[in-house]
Amino acid sequence: MSIDWSRFREIVAAHQKFIVTSHIRADCDALGSMLGLAAVLEAVGKETITLNGDGVPPNLAFIDPEQRIKTLGEGVTAADLAAYEVLIICDTSAFAQLGPLADVVRETAAKKVLIDHHVGEDELGAEIFKSTKAAATGHLIVEAAEALDVELTESMATPLYAALATDTGWFRFNSVTPATMEVGAKLVAAGARPQEIYTALYEQDSLARLKLRGVIIARTETLLDGRLAYTSVLLDDLKKTGAVPTDTEDVINLTLGVRGVESAVIFVERREGDFKLSFRSRGGLDCSAVAQHFGGGGHKAAAGAYIPGPLAAAQKTVLDYVCDAMG
Repeated sequence: MSIDWSRFREIVAAHQKFIVTSHIRADCDALGSMLGLAAVLEAVGKETITLNGDGVPPNLAFIDPEQRIKTLGEGVTAADLAAYEVLIICDTSAFAQLGPLADVVRETAAKKVLIDHHVGEDELGAEIFKSTKAAATGHLIVEAAEALDVELTESMATPLYAALATDTGWFRFNSVTPATMEVGAKLVAAGARPQEIYTALYEQDSLARLKLRGVIIARTETLLDGRLAYTSVLLDDLKKTGAVPTDTEDVINLTLGVRGVESAVIFVERREGDFKLSFRSRGGLDCSAVAQHFGGGGHKAAAGAYIPGPLAAAQKTVLDYVCDAMG
């Protein structure tokens, strides 16, 4: 499913002021796509603001050294955005993932554009530039840059490489194609340094994050004769270890390293009183379909959603459904 970027060129040519945003609890694909796209738009003379519903996770702060990504409600209000003509949403098609920005997206008079690689979801009333075959939204931003005849620079390539590498599991997921590798090569040629990006991502853990991982791993249980692994993170775990909510990211992937595990679920308690669900699969379970059942979305191998507490009730509801889906 290739994208015809000619309409995107028209939109960019016809407008001057752009908001670029993504989902809350942003990952590298969200953040990298935002920063990369903003730099691309600025290269053709446009004015941009990068804005999210919550702050950049501390462990991903390296991706935004100039702290360009603003947080709604922290020095920027909805009223401040009235002069912007186009609002571009990257890496999500779900209102539920926009957090405080959902109301801005619903109420804005700006033209809305969606650039994403996820299946289905809400579409947000936007003009859509989507390819579910793209391994990362960062890949699509590179295509957008080429459509606008923008030469990639190091400041674009670094966040976009982080986006592409992380959403492909460092080029090991089934979503990787020859085109994915070609985009990665272009980004390296433009100045991205894979070793430095990897070190910033995975070799700078805090002691609190390490301790939290130990708690999560120790709590892991299995069902279906070891085919399904599940675990949980409580707010009290964060308090006891000194960790922060973003320290829970990617821990679920460790459970897939257990022999015989085909799918995994993690329940992360939030201050809002509900639980963030993350689903992972080696391919047999369609995580996207499961997440959509609970109002979320994502990919076949990785997806997410939210569910009300308490934990015991949430686990029964979700695990029963996943067990049925796995057969």
